[in-house]
Amino acid sequence: MKKIMVIGAIDSGKTSLLMALNGEQGAATKTQTLMYTAFTIDTPGEYVENPRMYKALLATASEAGCILFTQDSTVDHSVFPPGFAGAFSRMSIGIITKTDHERSDREKTRNFLKNLCLSGPVFEVSAYTAEGIAELNDYINSI
Repeated sequence: MKKIMVIGAIDSGKTSLLMALNGEQGAATKTQTLMYTAFTIDTPGEYVENPRMYKALLATASEAGCILFTQDSTVDHSVFPPGFAGAFSRMSIGIITKTDHERSDREKTRNFLKNLCLSGPVFEVSAYTAEGIAELNDYINSI
């Protein structure tokens, strides 16, 4: 399996997604700094919400084979600038998170992710119900 890096806004479900992909249970905690495991890099939301931290994301991405861009389907805005995924020389996948929530708007969220210029597909997932997790895991393992 390639090492994957997850980028997204604060509270967009990055850590919960990684826990679900790894079959881990329990509550996610706030990621304060870059967190590495054998196959993952979890980034703090502040890194994408503060343009001064983009260089850190770009440098860290060189250690990953694939980047997952998470977008919370319950919010009405995106923190990603247009074309942001194009700045990374790695496979980029869009992740619509929190699809189980009653305020989830998958179409709006898909449009936010389309603006990133992703090189790969978009997956709809819920770390809570496990919707889409197996499909995403299969895809990551196939690349």
